[in-house]
Amino acid sequence: MKKLELRLLRGLPGSGKSTLAKTLNLVHIEADQFFENDKGEYCFDAKLLSSAHQWCQSQCEYNLSHNRSVVVANTFIKLWEMDAYRKIAQQYNAELIIDTCRGQFKSVHNVPESVIKRMRKDWEA
Repeated sequence: MKKLELRLLRGLPGSGKSTLAKTLNLVHIEADQFFENDKGEYCFDAKLLSSAHQWCQSQCEYNLSHNRSVVVANTFIKLWEMDAYRKIAQQYNAELIIDTCRGQFKSVHNVPESVIKRMRKDWEA
């Protein structure tokens, strides 16, 4: 049986995380999906960010528990933001792979440049 994989793609908005995730043959999950309505429109609400990340983690765990490998594409600016996924990978004996995307594309979610600048300053390598 093939070993389960949990791949985390981290990077600033517009770095190519979602684009790369879509090319992998893995279940693709990201917190931004939580903000998409039934029509596929992106409706971000900062007050729901914590819920979005909880949803993302639960979707990841659900898929791994059903023997499906997963790719999670989130910014993961701070290293501790990956801790929950490290525990989930360990729980399901999944190989954890962490990749950093460094592309310079336009943010598909129209994140303001001031926010990206702050994220760049706060980035933990």
